[in-house]
Amino acid sequence: MNIAVVGTGYVGLVSGTCFAETGNHVICVDNNESKVESLQNGQLTIYEPGLELLFGRNTKEGRLTFTTDLEYAIKKSEIIFLALPTPPGEDGSADLSYVLGVAEQLGEMMDDYKVIVDKSTVPVGTAEKVTAAIAKKAKVDFDVVSNPEFLREGVAVDDFLKPDRVVIGTSSERAQKVMHRLYEPFVRQGNPIYFMDERSAEMTKYAANSYLATRITFMNEIANLCEIVGANVDMVRIGMGSDSRIGKRFLFPGVGYGGSCFPKDVQALAKTAKDNDYDFNILNSVMNVNNRQKHVLSEKIIKHFGGDLTGRTIALWGLAFKPNTDDIREAPAIYIIEDLLAAGATVTAYDPEAMENMRALFGDKVNFVEHRYDALKDASCLAIVTEWSIFRTPDFSYIAELMKEKVIFDGRNLYSLEDMEEIGFYYNSIGRNSIDKKKSKSKTLS
Repeated sequence: MNIAVVGTGYVGLVSGTCFAETGNHVICVDNNESKVESLQNGQLTIYEPGLELLFGRNTKEGRLTFTTDLEYAIKKSEIIFLALPTPPGEDGSADLSYVLGVAEQLGEMMDDYKVIVDKSTVPVGTAEKVTAAIAKKAKVDFDVVSNPEFLREGVAVDDFLKPDRVVIGTSSERAQKVMHRLYEPFVRQGNPIYFMDERSAEMTKYAANSYLATRITFMNEIANLCEIVGANVDMVRIGMGSDSRIGKRFLFPGVGYGGSCFPKDVQALAKTAKDNDYDFNILNSVMNVNNRQKHVLSEKIIKHFGGDLTGRTIALWGLAFKPNTDDIREAPAIYIIEDLLAAGATVTAYDPEAMENMRALFGDKVNFVEHRYDALKDASCLAIVTEWSIFRTPDFSYIAELMKEKVIFDGRNLYSLEDMEEIGFYYNSIGRNSIDKKKSKSKTLS
């Protein structure tokens, strides 16, 4: 099949590459000339594990190409994916100007039947707006389909090639047949393709992400309460997750969710509710709690050192909002760094992939280092913000030699309380208190 993907951001580039991998001819379009030039020269513009191999193979074989010429891509393609940014406005609403701006151009460019697919995360009713924008100048038949993405950064290639499900919103039998043929190679193991109306498909994406954000936020609240009452959130999480009605996933407490999806989608769904005179109390609480949670680790550090970090170096391990990505959008590390700098600290930081993006934000206010241990030299404290695998089994003896004080604040609960107690570090994590072995033993025997 011949496909155009408009927008070469995270969703567009992963989608276009994976569609090409199943034998389709894909033209990716972007109005950023330098980005297109980089992609034409074989240089990926995002970091995503597994993408480089597919990108190289499909560009080499000519199935994946890049252009700034929208009209050329439209005329060459039967399916047109809109993978454009929908950034949140100040009121939380999704900005549809990019999507509708391109839609208005499509009408006069189309010379035969096209299926236009909203791949961007868009509010309920967007398919109708896109249809109206295209129809202003369209002289041929077309259908607008909602096909939300459910890609997790860090495992997006696997998510696309082997999806749990594919959601397609369309009221057109013709478009349904086209979309079924396109996605059939991705569900050969029997995972479902769900066809529904456009509005339900649009709502499905927001509902799924908002629910997952709610689970994370609930566990952060439980963790904070565990610290107060002396419970261990790890034990609580295991006990909860063993219930088949709940399950084990998205129950890990931390320093708040970030990224390009959860914050934006929760805000947009809450705004949709508000616009329809519905008070979505749970989502409002989720946003408030998550905003507060991003400051929990920095507040603990500042309190530990008496409220003033002047003259102290605080080392950060992890800057991306999650491991296996270079994405820092709404990353908790941003808020933690701002708090530490405001308290007078010198901040040294390391991340395997996200340092250049964070450097663009903070410049020389933060000392970025090339190796994880370099961040620890003469540091009063190590703060762990992102759970990259390389942080899970460090050399604690070497860490103790490098640091001024043996202090670790762990925002991702990477280490066991018993191990940290044994090696003599002050160790503070999320939702867990130090274990008093004598008391635990006496309680067990009584």
